[in-house]
This record gives sequence, structure tokens and C-alpha cells, in this order.
Amino acid sequence: MLGDTGVAVHPDDERYADASGKTVLLPLMNREIPVVADDVVDPEFGTGAVKVTPAHDPNDFEIGNRHGLEAINIFTIEAEVNEHGGEFAGLDRLVARRAVKEALAEGGFIDHIEERAHSVGHCYRCHTVVEPYLSLQWFVKVGPLVTPAIAAVREGRTRFVPQRWENSYFHWMENLRDWCVSRQIWWGHRIPAWYCGDCEEVIVAREDPTTCPSCQGSDLRQDEDVLDTWFSSALWPFSTLGWPDETPDLATFYPNTVLVTGFDIIYFWVARMLKMGIEFMGDVPFADVVIHGLVRTPDGRKMSKSLGNAIDPLDVIESHGADPLRLAIVQAAAPGQDVPFDMEWVEGARKFGNKLWNAARFVLGHIDPGSVPATGGYPENPGPESAWILSRLGAVVERFDELSDEYRFSDAYGLLYNFAWSEVFDWYLELSKAALADEASAAETRQTLGVVLRDLLKLFHPAIPYLTEELWKEVV
Repeated sequence: MLGDTGVAVHPDDERYADASGKTVLLPLMNREIPVVADDVVDPEFGTGAVKVTPAHDPNDFEIGNRHGLEAINIFTIEAEVNEHGGEFAGLDRLVARRAVKEALAEGGFIDHIEERAHSVGHCYRCHTVVEPYLSLQWFVKVGPLVTPAIAAVREGRTRFVPQRWENSYFHWMENLRDWCVSRQIWWGHRIPAWYCGDCEEVIVAREDPTTCPSCQGSDLRQDEDVLDTWFSSALWPFSTLGWPDETPDLATFYPNTVLVTGFDIIYFWVARMLKMGIEFMGDVPFADVVIHGLVRTPDGRKMSKSLGNAIDPLDVIESHGADPLRLAIVQAAAPGQDVPFDMEWVEGARKFGNKLWNAARFVLGHIDPGSVPATGGYPENPGPESAWILSRLGAVVERFDELSDEYRFSDAYGLLYNFAWSEVFDWYLELSKAALADEASAAETRQTLGVVLRDLLKLFHPAIPYLTEELWKEVV
């Protein structure tokens, strides 16, 4: 309240039709402040007249800009009332609130008090209230960066999969404001700005300056702020490859082919990598952006450290293994859809791994270890059972490749999982037992068993690499 510089009412609120344009006296501070009409005011909330504190509220800051209201910062960086707080200067913010309330009551300014619940920002680490605070920050002008990044997606040089996420990308980019990139935290890339202690010149440079270009003074102090983490992350596609030097890695891997990420950081990361990549490298950083959903709790809530409902993947790996966890997530993660995580899926994937292991033990019991070629080796004259499973294997491989090319990994591994379990394990292994007992068909059956197992291991390897690699050493 000590920093109020205006009162806002809705322009259609008849109660205050005569008040707009006039001034009122701010209690305790004896400051004359204007009454302004603004559409952002909700006439149904409270009295319909809203105090405006531009230095300490984002919405009030916007109102203040629209109506030319003064922004008075009443806090120090330690959240104590500063010299602009009159008689309350030097008090901690919480102490000052109580003192202001008592002073208002003593002055006869309080009509009545109502208890109201409202949303206040808290630090997720220490859980204290975050006070909005007007201060000087560094910004990046996004206009010159946004236009080429929007064009890159509209022209198809970068595409989103599923395509519907382009709409979110365009909405964000077309309504983007200049980007505040300075942060008051301990770790990060230091802002490349220096201040001259002799003439107050501000120097922004790529190399650390030793003297001021204006007065030639050497009393230089670098800005203590660091760059926004997302600014540093936006440089990732090329900064990790040796940029700004023209390295072999940069020539080989920029632009890259595919970025796989969650929809929740399209705005924070994907858009910024596109802007920075085009600006500094002259080309998009990746051709395809594959968007997956978020892994959520079984009841659909977002996993969060602050809520304490996050599932530690290391605990799941400890109890079930990395391969079952990976296979379960891949099968459940339909493109762009969230995944309500369930441990039953991991348990099912673990049982599948056991089934694959036992199937391999059966096959290895009938073929010589290392006798299967890494490629080819299909029997020339397979029997009817072998011809059937090889035909099915070929069809599954073809469809698996199509689905993978479309980034439909959950569908691809769902197809493969069902083929392996329902057709190879349940049917062909049983049918092969009679064929193995017949000398006329035993050789081609052993050959078929080997190549079917080999190809299954190849197809499953990206999802369950530890198990498949262990078996591969025995089969090929």
C-alpha cells in the first residue's frame, strides 16, 4: 500500500463514473494519486476499486504503463521497507504490514475487515513468499529472432510430430514479449556487461574489457547477474559442438535430425533453440521435433518435488531393472499423450523379459552357440510352420519400420511385443518341437529358430539393450 500510485476502476462501472480522472489521497503517505479506468478491473470483486502498485505487482505494472503511473519501489533487496515507506522505513515487510494495519485503524481509515484466500507465489525450495520487486534487468529483443523461427516451421524446414503442437508454438511465438535474461542466482553464465566506476558507462562486450572506451578508466565491475538458464540451453545444439570455432563436430552434427522432448518445454526450450540456431548458425538446429507427453502419477497428477509424489526411476530400476522400466514407458507413451505411470506395466515388462530369456534358452538348446549369422541366413526351403513365422516376421519388420519412421514408437513396440508373445512364444516355439523331432525338418527348423530369435533381439535392442546384448553374444 505504501507504494500505491493510483486507483483503478472498470470504465463501465457506473458507481465510479464520476471518479475517473480525479484524484484521491493515499492514507498514511498523504500522496495524491489518480483514479484511472481500465478494462482489467473486475467490478464484481470487492469494491470494484483496485489499488495500483506498479513496482510490486505484474498486473499493476501493466496498468501503470498504460496510464503513466509512477512506479515507487518501497522495498530493499532484503524485503525491508526503504526510504519511500515514510515512517515505516527500516521495518521488515511482515512487521510493516501489521504496523500499517494498526496505523490505518488508528486513523479511522478501516471500514471493516474480511478474511479472503488468495494465491501468493512461494519459493519451491524454502517455501517463503516471493515478493514482486521492480528492478533493472537485461532483456533480449525477440522481434528479429521470432520472425525467422516462425517461418522455419511454416515452411516445413522444422516440423512438429504430432503436427497439432505447431499451433501452440505459433501462439506462443506470435505473442512473445521481449525476453528478460538476467537472473539473480549463484550459478550460470555471467552477463557480459561491465560498469565503469569513473564515468558510469555500461560496456557490453564479447571479450573482458580492461579499460572503459569512454573515459579510458580501469575501474570496471562486471554485472553480478547470470543469464537465464533457458538462454544458455538455447545455445546447446551448437555450443556443445565447439562453436564459435568451425569444428568437425559442428560441421557433422549441425543441423541435427530429430529432437525428442515433452510438450511442456516447447516454449522454454524448443522455440529458443530455433531462434538462436537460425540467428547464430543460419539454419534450423533440427528437422523434426517429436513431442511426447509427461509421465504422471497413476491418478494423472504431474509429478513434482514440491508435491512429493515423484517416482524415482532409480528405485524402479533397483527393484525391476532398467530394461523393464524403459520398455514399459516406451509402450505406454503414445505421441503427444501423457502417461499415467503404473508399476503394473513395469512388472508386465519384467515378465516379458523373463519370457524372452526362457525362449532364448530353448532355442540355444537346439542350435550351436554363435552359429547364427548376424544378417541373412534364412532357410531356402522352410516347412509350413517355419514359412508361416518367417512370413509374419517379415510383415512385422516392415510395419515396425514404418511406425518407427513416423515416430510412433509405442505402436511399434506394441506390435513387436504382441508378435513375440502371441505368435513366436505361444505358437511357433510349440510347433517347432514336433518339427525338431522329425529328422527331415529339424535342420531348417533350427535355422528358423535362430534367425527369428536374432531378429527379435535386433528389434527389441533399443528398448531392452541389456537383455538383448547378453543374449546376442550367445546367439550370433
